[in-house]
Amino acid sequence: MLIHLPIVVLASLHPLAVADTAPKFDIARECRSEGGPPEAQQRCAADEAEAYGQLQKEWIRFSAPAKVQCDGEAAWGTTASYVELLTCLEMERDAKAERDAATKSK
Repeated sequence: MLIHLPIVVLASLHPLAVADTAPKFDIARECRSEGGPPEAQQRCAADEAEAYGQLQKEWIRFSAPAKVQCDGEAAWGTTASYVELLTCLEMERDAKAERDAATKSK
């Protein structure tokens, strides 16, 4: 009877859904929430657009767990930021590369 337990447990888990493309955020809302003069909001929008473009290019290179974690962090609260999402994903990727390098050198 216990031999079937792992099958039951695995069958009950929900698959982790990760989109094939970067999520869609409201850049204008994000930049308005930061406040400041119109020039600052324009710089914010330009930074967000640049980060989104970079995410579109590199999205498939990031791991699924990192995407889930970082998307949750970048979209925390009332606004979401591509700059924060990209920064988080790059940090996760770099940390993983360091861990992998350390493991190989042992």
